[in-house]
Amino acid sequence: MLPFIRSDLAQFTAYKPHPSSDTADSVPTQFDRLDTNESPYDLPPELKEKLAWTYQQVIETNRYPDGGHETLKDAIAEYVNESAALPLSNTAANISVGNGSDELIRSLLIATCLGKEGSILVANPTFSMYGILAQTLGIPVVTVGRNETNFEIDLKAAQSAIEQTQNPPIRVVFVVHPNSPTANSLTTAELAWLRSLNEHILVVIDEAYFEFSQTTLVGELAQRPNWIVLRTFSKAFRLASLRVGYCVAHPEAIAILEKVRLPYNLPSFSIAAAFVALQNRTLLLESIPQTLSERSKLIEILSQQPELQITASAANFVYLRFKPNGLNSQDAVLKTFHQKLRKLGTLVRHISGGLRITVGTIEENARTVTRVQAALGDLEF
Repeated sequence: MLPFIRSDLAQFTAYKPHPSSDTADSVPTQFDRLDTNESPYDLPPELKEKLAWTYQQVIETNRYPDGGHETLKDAIAEYVNESAALPLSNTAANISVGNGSDELIRSLLIATCLGKEGSILVANPTFSMYGILAQTLGIPVVTVGRNETNFEIDLKAAQSAIEQTQNPPIRVVFVVHPNSPTANSLTTAELAWLRSLNEHILVVIDEAYFEFSQTTLVGELAQRPNWIVLRTFSKAFRLASLRVGYCVAHPEAIAILEKVRLPYNLPSFSIAAAFVALQNRTLLLESIPQTLSERSKLIEILSQQPELQITASAANFVYLRFKPNGLNSQDAVLKTFHQKLRKLGTLVRHISGGLRITVGTIEENARTVTRVQAALGDLEF
């Protein structure tokens, strides 16, 4: 360890960009890449052509990007209001834009917990970047569990953690709606608990998969200044490579985030792509019904495998586990199963005692079913 580096980073494990790859290199295209919940569909050629023209004729690469994002924020606010059936409820003052949702999460942590002023609460399994980003900033992470059957947050443990955690107290609660990797939406009980939290606690609701769940809490933000909703262009809008995320919140919270974020945090091309995606959202979101239909087919077919336990999904992925059978090597069997799928050409995410499988194209999903069946046939239970 270099002597000028923080000692706690020696035990820190960085996020792995390609979780099913053996190296840090890009994943070869011959694999069905169903391990990172991206859209299986690229932008349509006509939109790529429009963006190419924008890059050639409009963007000046020797100039800094639009640092205020006002035009993009206006377009995002219009979409947010439309998607939540809230006419004119949100404006650009309610929006902050980040280099992916990760930057927004980091900015929220800096604004709330840095300097030993607070810790965060997460319910595992969930999106790992909340904890990873907090750790990089030296912010304590308090974890609670979930019900092993339906993955509902252990609300009794969560409330106890909030009441008992001091020095520093819990200042932020992170939830995903629907959750990753388990694909379940927040329940009535979970929502009631979030609404009951003291206004000194920030509630961050990550709606990365909103377009697939069509369930949003944006409509409650006007009455809850301590709530922030995160969303992304990386999933349904097919812009994962361009790293554009946004959040919706009370204008005072947005003003703080604008103070914390880096200047010129989004490249001009990413700004242009997000704007074009919103202009053409009807076209891009036409793929959602097919994804939902394919998700249902995957769940139905995989549920017929007697060894597998599949949970309901409100996202663009499914989560499967092996049914309990008295073995002490469930994780070892799962690891072998994961490796067999990789050898057959399908990358999925091995996480938290299960496999998370992104819903792909019709052809990819057909291969997934065939390969799952083949891999199961080779396992010894």
